[in-house]
Amino acid sequence: MKRNTGLAALLIAFGALILLNKLGLHLGPFIGSVMGYLIPIGMVGLGYIGIQNGNKFGWIIAGIGGVILVGKLAGWIIILLAIGLIGYGVSMLTRRTV
Repeated sequence: MKRNTGLAALLIAFGALILLNKLGLHLGPFIGSVMGYLIPIGMVGLGYIGIQNGNKFGWIIAGIGGVILVGKLAGWIIILLAIGLIGYGVSMLTRRTV
């Protein structure tokens, strides 16, 4: 087998899932939410491959995928920011000043 056979099979499977969803065969809310994250991650990955091959279009694909991914992960980013602020505040209160 060639080196890219696994990647090709993965791309075919994701494409089939997207096509089935668009044709009305929904596979549940879990698959839809996972695909909502996989598409931007795939765009970033394909953009990275394009950048490595010297294609300037790869920067555009990676940038769009990154913006979409940050938008989808905004809720988690805010939660991590809140946890960081709480931890920093607690460390400031427990620090002794002379």
